[in-house]
Amino acid sequence: MAECVAASTPANDFPVIDLSRTIAAVVAEIGDACEKWGAFQVVNHGVPLELHAKFELAMKKFFAQPTEEKRKLRKDIGGVTPYDYGYEEEACEEYGQEMEKLSFRLMELISMSLGLPRQRLNGFFKDHTSMGRLIHCPPCPTPKLALGTHEHTDVGALTILSQDDAGGLEAQRTFDGEWIPVKFVPNAYVINTGDMLEVWSNKRYTSLVHRAKVNSERERFSIPFFFNPAYYVVMEPIEELTNEQNPAKYRAFNWGKYYGSRKYGNFKNPDMDVLRLKHFKIAE
Repeated sequence: MAECVAASTPANDFPVIDLSRTIAAVVAEIGDACEKWGAFQVVNHGVPLELHAKFELAMKKFFAQPTEEKRKLRKDIGGVTPYDYGYEEEACEEYGQEMEKLSFRLMELISMSLGLPRQRLNGFFKDHTSMGRLIHCPPCPTPKLALGTHEHTDVGALTILSQDDAGGLEAQRTFDGEWIPVKFVPNAYVINTGDMLEVWSNKRYTSLVHRAKVNSERERFSIPFFFNPAYYVVMEPIEELTNEQNPAKYRAFNWGKYYGSRKYGNFKNPDMDVLRLKHFKIAE
């Protein structure tokens, strides 16, 4: 497997973190990125580059099919694999396993960045409900009149995103609210915090608001993997992160019900009356 080259990070870009560095250095950088930015990119992450290339090729082959053939493929193998990528089962299985492995690794590093034991959050993912998506945005002649994905937060713990160099992903920077393009870094994954991490950390880390724009000249491909807890998990701030000076900012709620409310509202109708974190905030 070819090694990724660690990239330097300009001051106005989301941090790029080299996971091959010492654990202490990585934990510190991840904590700083989650607190100040709500997102970061990782290189030297351990996912085989050859596997990623194989999976990306399978994705492009799928989207190159005629519409009716794509519908047939989705119907034939939908639900067969644990990750709903919907094409070429072997590549899906292998890629999904690598995403799961990287997700647990990142969650352990995030847990440590919060001053918690390394595996403190692992139990919430015993029967995790993670999933992946394939996203293809064709060129749009009038991109100002279209939005690939409206601004939103992800409902789970964290999202691992593979994006191509067409661009279009924008994130709202945590510390000042400015919209920043998430630049393409070769062989990197974009990591963003989700709603559940905001709750667990008692809002020390906030869920990243992000959106995607279409391109007037190029098609855009992206592959998000959503690392989600088990449906039965009761969400509430981690006990060790609350005290009299820093009381819980959210009351407890069931993640399965929260997800069930959100999954049909985020993208189809942003104004739909669905559950959001604000509904569980405790008045200060």
